[in-house]
Amino acid sequence: MTEPTRQFDIGTLGGTRPPEQEAERRPVAWTRGADVGMLLLRLGVGGIFVAHGLQKVFGMWGGLGIGETSAILEGLGFAQAPALAWALGFGELILGAMLVLGLFTPLAAAGLLAVEICAVVVEWGTPFFAADSPNALEFDVALGAGVLALLFVGAGRISLDSGRTWQRRPVPWAVLFLVLGVAVAVGVLLGLR
Repeated sequence: MTEPTRQFDIGTLGGTRPPEQEAERRPVAWTRGADVGMLLLRLGVGGIFVAHGLQKVFGMWGGLGIGETSAILEGLGFAQAPALAWALGFGELILGAMLVLGLFTPLAAAGLLAVEICAVVVEWGTPFFAADSPNALEFDVALGAGVLALLFVGAGRISLDSGRTWQRRPVPWAVLFLVLGVAVAVGVLLGLR
């Protein structure tokens, strides 16, 4: 004897009830935990960039300052190294602070992603793990992944971006700023190196 034909697909679990209609489904609830998690990610990643900017610009916490940063960039083959050192230092400082505050998060994340793309390309021949080399790629990849995540999920509701268009609909803005960040990185790598 064959099984009777069903009017609807009930999946592999069986049952006699049709699937719920879209209107009857509860929307996925946003949790405070997600907002706190994004705040912690912003504080951690953005704080690291602020500290690096302070090291590059003012030589704080054992940093090199603008002169040494410029010399390193020149040694890596970058043209206009002094101007690039200032842009890099203040970029990390200002964009990192914007990330911490959750202010214009897509712009800040895209700018910092451009910094990390350049860092990974420049250091490509070095070992990946920090245990193997002080200039390993591991740290830059982790920071790049953090800003990329924030680019796509937004700053969360515990931010100055709360309620803004790019927070309510993050994916189109993320794609736009991702393209912008990659374009800046490619421009720096091809135009200044």
